[in-house]
Amino acid sequence: MNVTVSDTHSKAIGYALWIFGFTGAHRFYYGKPITGTIWFFTLGLLGIGWLIDLFLIPGMDREADQRFTGGNINYSVAWLLLSFLGIFGLHRMYMGKWISGIVYLCTGGVFLLGVLYDLWTLNTQISECNREAGITTA
Repeated sequence: MNVTVSDTHSKAIGYALWIFGFTGAHRFYYGKPITGTIWFFTLGLLGIGWLIDLFLIPGMDREADQRFTGGNINYSVAWLLLSFLGIFGLHRMYMGKWISGIVYLCTGGVFLLGVLYDLWTLNTQISECNREAGITTA
């Protein structure tokens, strides 16, 4: 059986987010919201988990590439928009979710709770949009 795995996530973005890894940013990016939340509240397991992750990022990248569906919506672009402009809803508008994007714009990311929700679910949302579009890239 021949399975094509698309390169949905970027190691460069993963390492850039790792710099802020004590907040769990790189773990959220690679679709690990539970450990991302733990990293956020424990400052990367007091820095120890953060240092270990330096070596785990290539594996997290491979796992994310296998787990999530590639397509027209680029994971790295959506994550950068969420990370830096999440309260303005630009990541949602980028995915074609214009109504919720405008709601985020007018409410500060629905008072930051929507941004928190998107940290937990953005990879799944992108995969669903890419599957619905029926376009996959290798």
